[in-house]
This record gives sequence, C-alpha cells and structure tokens, in this order.
Amino acid sequence: MSSLWTPEGERPVGRSTDPQPPDSEPPPTDEEVAAQVEAMRAELINAPVEIVVANHCYGLFELAAVYLSQQPPLLPQARLAIDALGVLVDGLTGRLGEAESSLRDGLAQLRMAYVQIDGAQQTGEAAASAVGTNGDSGTGGRAEAEAEAAGPATPTDTKATEQTTEQTTDG
Repeated sequence: MSSLWTPEGERPVGRSTDPQPPDSEPPPTDEEVAAQVEAMRAELINAPVEIVVANHCYGLFELAAVYLSQQPPLLPQARLAIDALGVLVDGLTGRLGEAESSLRDGLAQLRMAYVQIDGAQQTGEAAASAVGTNGDSGTGGRAEAEAEAAGPATPTDTKATEQTTEQTTDG
C-alpha cells in the first residue's frame, strides 16, 4: 500500500481493483459506436456542402487566431493556417454560399493582424539589436555577431566587400 503526504501527515492510499469509477457508465459497445458513426454520416450527408466547408474554414480561422494570440505569437503556425484558409476562400469564390462574405472579411482581418504582429516583432528585434546586448549603441550588435558566427571571410567575400565599399565611396 502507498501513502500520500499531506500537511496533516502521511495518509495511506490504496489502489482500487475496479478499473472504472463506480458512477461511470460502461464504455459503448462496438455496435453502439457503429450506430453513432452511421448517424453522424447521415447527418453530414443531409447538410449542404457549402455549410460543411464553411465550418472547416471557421476552424482554420480560429486556429490562426489562437496562434496569433499566443505570447509570443506563433507566426509560422499562424501563417500556415491563414494560407490554408486563403486557399479555400480564394479558390472557392462564389461557391461558399452565405458564409463567403464573412469568411473573406475574417481572412482579411487575419492577414492584417499577421502583418501588424510580424512588423511589431521585427521592429522590436531591430530596436534590441541597435541597443546591443551589453547596452552599447549597437557597435557590438547583431550584425557583427552574425558575421562572427559565419566564420572568416573567403577571398570572394573580401572582393565583394571591397567592390561595395568602392561603389559607396565613388557615388
């Protein structure tokens, strides 16, 4: 027998030999599951297809919104959901019924939110790299760290740098 620590002291904890809690229902039989699946299929067949597709589009809208609302936003995941929604909405123009205008509006809102969030993140990264990691004015910033991580310059890199320098001093 195991025990569980509580502020009042150790309490013995026995394991139940019954695999189900006493108040739970038994799992459905295979026949019950098959009947439920068949009922759902019949309901789906009777629903207008444009409504079913629109519901899937709303699911993609919600998925993108969830990724955009995370802290920090999960932009690659949001972009995939937005692009998938765009493929459906743009590719099915005139075939989504009454939901089409609201789906187009939602897609436009998601795209705008994505651009704004992405821009804000890039602006924040640029400001952080301008300040530098040690509080200087950017002389030890991100560009130098990236160049250092890239390794020593090859002769072609040096030649390209010299040409660029000559062009900027001549112009």
